[in-house]
Amino acid sequence: MQFEKRCSEHTVTAYQNDLAQFQDYFELKSITEMNDLNSLAIRSWIVHLIDTGLGNRSVNRKIASLRTLFKWLRKEGIVNSNPMAKIQGPKNEKRLPVFAKESELDSTKLTEMFNDDFDGIRDELMIELFYQTGIRLNELINLKETDVNEQHIKVLGKRNKERLIPISANLFEQIHGFIVEKRKLVGETKFLIVLKNGNKLYPTFVYRKINAYLSQATSLDKKSPHVLRHTFATHMLNRGSGLETLKDLLGHANLAATQVYTHNSFAQLTAIYSQAHPRGR
Repeated sequence: MQFEKRCSEHTVTAYQNDLAQFQDYFELKSITEMNDLNSLAIRSWIVHLIDTGLGNRSVNRKIASLRTLFKWLRKEGIVNSNPMAKIQGPKNEKRLPVFAKESELDSTKLTEMFNDDFDGIRDELMIELFYQTGIRLNELINLKETDVNEQHIKVLGKRNKERLIPISANLFEQIHGFIVEKRKLVGETKFLIVLKNGNKLYPTFVYRKINAYLSQATSLDKKSPHVLRHTFATHMLNRGSGLETLKDLLGHANLAATQVYTHNSFAQLTAIYSQAHPRGR
């Protein structure tokens, strides 16, 4: 997964955790050989996961880990049959992305929340990058100075796939202004956005910052960098972006992952129609 499929460190760790839990369960059942596992045994593990209160999406992710494992075991000749062939996961719950309103992320309103010091300039830039480009948390953390020019940023996404995301002149000026302040304080750094001591950002720090600012600006229950990614996608669709364009901007592997945003967008269109058309009500 790491070297052939070029999966992210996060994905590899998640699969490791899934398989460790799988191993622990069957060691308790005194099953230690892979060839002794059949579809009935694996179904018992799935039932155990559901009984512990795990959501359907999480269960299906663990099943996906097993499918990958047994596919590899068959390829390597370690097992004689694939018990996952008869396994079906539970149906995923339909969960619509959470997003902020345009009015809540008004630039004038946001600017008032930040101080004029290094921390304030950096934090404001983080929010603007998330909202204006839709990049993921890990993509922002690994963004380098050399990935930025006046017209776009170059992002290294999942499975090391590169994509270019256009940026506005205002956002480029904001990035340039931050780089100037950063060099005054810590000198040149490899990564674009860093801590006050010049060290690389880490996920918990970014999450905590975004959560704090979204708590001030919005009434959302869920507040995270990924909410800003959902907000970027929803606002783009509401203002006329095509799905194919949005798919490329978000770095999705297929259109199915992007189509989830059409539910929110259609709800917006319905609301506008009911207000705008004389007989819409």
